[in-house]
Amino acid sequence: QVHLVESGGGSVQPGGSLRLSCAASILAFNRYEMGWYRQTPGQQRELVARITSGSSTYYADSVKGRFTISRDNAQKKVFLQMNSLKPEDTAVYYCNSATGSIPWGQGTQVTVSS
Repeated sequence: QVHLVESGGGSVQPGGSLRLSCAASILAFNRYEMGWYRQTPGQQRELVARITSGSSTYYADSVKGRFTISRDNAQKKVFLQMNSLKPEDTAVYYCNSATGSIPWGQGTQVTVSS
């Protein structure tokens, strides 16, 4: 069964850090370009970071320099290190392929507030 499980969210103060993890039970995981998305109520899901099968990385301007995406193909996991968090980073975070082709997981809530 194909599925994604995100974890690592929580509540932090502005300037804090969190590390999100995504476990993917998919075949040929190493061939997928993977991404981290986030969504706030009433808004469309936004792709904030992606990583190619060759581990090249790309970031939305809003997170560039603060977030780092990485992957472990042996464990079929994708990570998102989030530093210098801001209140506007508050959202539910999801991982998926860069095209959103995998059934979505439940996401993990990140709340940045003083």
